[in-house]
Amino acid sequence: MFLKGKSAIITGSTSGIGLAYAKVFAAEGASVVINGFGDAAAIEKERAALEATSGARALYDAADMTDPAAIAALVRRCHGELGGPDIIVNNAGIQHVAPIEDFPADKFEAIIKINLTSAWYMMQAAVPYMKAAKWGRIISTASAHSLVASPNKSAYVMAKHGIAGLTKTIALETATDGITVNCISPGYVWTPLVEGQIPDTMKARGLTREQVLNDVLLSAQPTKEFVTPEQVAALALFLCRDEAKSITGANLSVDGGWTAA
Repeated sequence: MFLKGKSAIITGSTSGIGLAYAKVFAAEGASVVINGFGDAAAIEKERAALEATSGARALYDAADMTDPAAIAALVRRCHGELGGPDIIVNNAGIQHVAPIEDFPADKFEAIIKINLTSAWYMMQAAVPYMKAAKWGRIISTASAHSLVASPNKSAYVMAKHGIAGLTKTIALETATDGITVNCISPGYVWTPLVEGQIPDTMKARGLTREQVLNDVLLSAQPTKEFVTPEQVAALALFLCRDEAKSITGANLSVDGGWTAA
């Protein structure tokens, strides 16, 4: 259990990729803080299971990723109750699909705040603790859309390109502090976020559900398979190992070959 004694904050981790991150860190002995929305009983069940797996503590924090003060308080809570934070995973994300002329301003603002700005505030709050410890791992969930674009996703593509640039910048700023900063760019992963955008895509493109699945989502991935949350989480876990300490400022694709073309 190579993460025993370490603590990790994973935003947007009550389901999907975020919960997969929490599970692999807990399996290696880390204390974890999960964050996000959902049914209270279901969240508590997952929190208790993480604690049982790790033999360490697991906390739930409902910090609002649109609120910088709440983000800073989340990091302080982790430091006060668990130590660290040693690992930060910026994973919170939302999506909306619409042509730019029809894109609601409130949806645009929410996507930028939750998918991009929250990561900046998390890093700002966590980096001082990591510098003091001379060790840290910052990982952000980007997307194939950090490298390429798709129509009707202007806000999401903008945010994910921003994550890639933020990753490079903070990697350079912390390069001599024992901290690595990387982002992982999955292709389409079968999660509630992807499932939730299918109706919007059907409407925007005039397609059936099956056409969206096969002709829009999986058409970009040469493997013709969805990426799994566990595959993404396995890469994040490797990035926390000492063997990965020279990997920093990288944007690592897990996309079934999507961006190889």
